[in-house]
Amino acid sequence: MKQTPGSTITFSRPDGKQVQGYLAEPKDAGNAPAIVVIQEWWGVNDQIRGVADRLAQSGYRALVPDLYRGKATVEEEEANHLMSELDFGDAAGQDIRGAVDYLKQGSSRVGVTGYCMGGALTLLALGQISDLTAAVVWYGFPPLEYIDASKIKVPVQAHWATQDAFFPAETVDALEAKLKDAGVSTEFHRYLAHHAFANETAVGPGRISRTQFDSVWSQLAWDRTLTFFGRTLWSK
Repeated sequence: MKQTPGSTITFSRPDGKQVQGYLAEPKDAGNAPAIVVIQEWWGVNDQIRGVADRLAQSGYRALVPDLYRGKATVEEEEANHLMSELDFGDAAGQDIRGAVDYLKQGSSRVGVTGYCMGGALTLLALGQISDLTAAVVWYGFPPLEYIDASKIKVPVQAHWATQDAFFPAETVDALEAKLKDAGVSTEFHRYLAHHAFANETAVGPGRISRTQFDSVWSQLAWDRTLTFFGRTLWSK
């Protein structure tokens, strides 16, 4: 079936400030669960909007909060600057919290997923937002000391690349151990791939040489993600 394109909406943070976001809705949104989708360091671009569209095609309401307030780039240096300027605590506790609250108005169960920078923010949000239901992390996390695993009370699935130059395998192992030691229900998957293997634009000139899209591993990770969200977000 053909999906109706998503739209730009405005929602409120807990502190009352307004944030824009990209909302993609399924054909039948009634009682559908929802997912907050957190951007990579590039900003809210066509690729991350496409992730929300893909989730909507699978029956979810998907909202991408615009953490950079309209800014986006294809240049690594500028992306690094934008990420460095972002207040991660404020983004997790206010922007993402506001997105969850907005989705909660029409969905009883809300999950969260994020890529690279968004993966780090997903884990931070889990420590601050108590009424999330599940999370999927894609190849990204903050320094381990910033994660209070004791506050994470929902199941977490995660996808990692064994050839990732940004998040080495041993640090992924340490993260998994920290979550398991705290009793978090974890499901870690590792792929013989490079960073951003699920980003179909991570190819060719003008992108980071240490990233590479892999259609086979991406599809497997997506299948696992949809199975996981189907198990955790749909009412039994």
